[in-house]
Amino acid sequence: MLRHLYIKNYALIDVLDIDFEPGFSVITGETGAGKSIILGAIALLLGQRADSKLVKTNTQKCTIEARFDISRYGMREWFESHELDCDDEECIIRRELTATGKSRAFINDTPSPLQLMRELGEMLIDVHSQHQNLLLQKEDFQMSVLDIIAQNTRQRTEYSKAFKAYHDAISSRDKLKERIAATRENEEFMRFQLNELTNAELKEGEQEELEAELDAATHTEEIKSNLYDTYALLSEDNTGTLETLRTITSKLENAARMYPKVQELYERANSTYIELKDIAQEVESATEGIDFNPERLNFINSRLDTIYSLQRKFRKTTISELIEEQRTLQEAINNIDGGDEALAELDELVQTTHKVVQEKADALTGTRLEAMGKVETAIRASLSTLGMPNVEFAIEITKDTIQAKGQDRVAFMFSANKGMELRPVAQVASGGEIARLMLSLKALISGAVKLPTIIFDEIDTGVSGRVAEKMADIMLKMGNANRQVISITHLPQIAAIGSYHYKVEKQESANGTTSIMRRLSTEERINEIAQMLSGSDITEAARSNAITLLKL
Repeated sequence: MLRHLYIKNYALIDVLDIDFEPGFSVITGETGAGKSIILGAIALLLGQRADSKLVKTNTQKCTIEARFDISRYGMREWFESHELDCDDEECIIRRELTATGKSRAFINDTPSPLQLMRELGEMLIDVHSQHQNLLLQKEDFQMSVLDIIAQNTRQRTEYSKAFKAYHDAISSRDKLKERIAATRENEEFMRFQLNELTNAELKEGEQEELEAELDAATHTEEIKSNLYDTYALLSEDNTGTLETLRTITSKLENAARMYPKVQELYERANSTYIELKDIAQEVESATEGIDFNPERLNFINSRLDTIYSLQRKFRKTTISELIEEQRTLQEAINNIDGGDEALAELDELVQTTHKVVQEKADALTGTRLEAMGKVETAIRASLSTLGMPNVEFAIEITKDTIQAKGQDRVAFMFSANKGMELRPVAQVASGGEIARLMLSLKALISGAVKLPTIIFDEIDTGVSGRVAEKMADIMLKMGNANRQVISITHLPQIAAIGSYHYKVEKQESANGTTSIMRRLSTEERINEIAQMLSGSDITEAARSNAITLLKL
């Protein structure tokens, strides 16, 4: 639960540094004093998007930090799963916003994504503002209330898995149908293309080999002439390189017999002579092996024409790409040929998964039907206590098609007066009736989910007098049930029942207007509630009434 709130340089707040207590607390203050500013700061801690305009004028950065007591809520697993430092007793969340628009979030002093802060915030605190009353118009909210009371997390998880399997099976079947339909429209052309590629009998590396052979074939005479001249230069009698080198070798050999220092030169020359002689022989063989073959040249040109034509037609640049295109076409044709069989298998999978998801949907519906009576009874009793003795409240669950949250449609039906037909709550309930209904639902939900802190922002809209006292009693009981309830209120009947009382007010100074918040003493509470009763001029009668409300 919220133990400490620190706000600096936010909107009209210079510094707010205040402690909160367990149980039921109230916050009062005149309209415009800054209560909504404090709620806005808390909303930033819950992951709401930040606006740099909220940084106090003439300052560079605002900081909002909250300390929560989490000792009763067993949250270590959540922190460890997100690799965050964990203290079993305390959690600190902080938001920083600069005047330039940069925003940073921290969980236990560790920089964290805003989504993670939002997820943690939902586990720590629930802020119920007036606009949340509009949730009563939304079917998802009504269903979530029922699911919370049903405590059907296991059934919903099982259903979600079954629904995903069913949805995936339908998606796979439909996609296969689309592919088969699309390929069958082009089947004849695709088969023609596949035959072209298949008949070409393409091989990896073939193009490069043929192009090299073509280059050699078209330059046969030039190659032959160069090789002949090379052989002549090496082997010509008397003037050939080999003859000259042989003579050099013989001279060095004779010299080496008398002068051993040139023995190495002789050996090198002799080795060169042997190597050149071998080269001459290979050049002679190569010259004899080169022949102009018109038939082979025609075959090469024809084969390359086929390859180039296919590359142009299929817009490819290599044989590898053509072979891959052939493989793709073959798979498409195989899908057509085996499509009916594959489609039948997917149809069977759809039926199987539908049977499973239907069973899970029925089980989920069962939990909601079981919880329905509990919710109806609890809400009728609560509303009766809140000054609606003739209220009728019922939940309608009707079957719909299989969808993400089950097969059920949930509607809260409401009637405030005798003889009045039950109708959807959003259509018939007044503002005060909706406020009482939402308080009753929140009280019911909070008992099921053990939410540490609940803040009610003027939940008392549209009520007064005895009803307000009863609403305060409900919030007091909620606060006494190991949780923290904070109510922002304009009603003295609610303010008087709070165990702790805080006041938000504006202060004027030479530097401008600022909002402050402070915890009231007993005497200050008497004066505050008396002022709420009588206005700015506090009368003795108002003070006496305030003391009575405070039960002092």
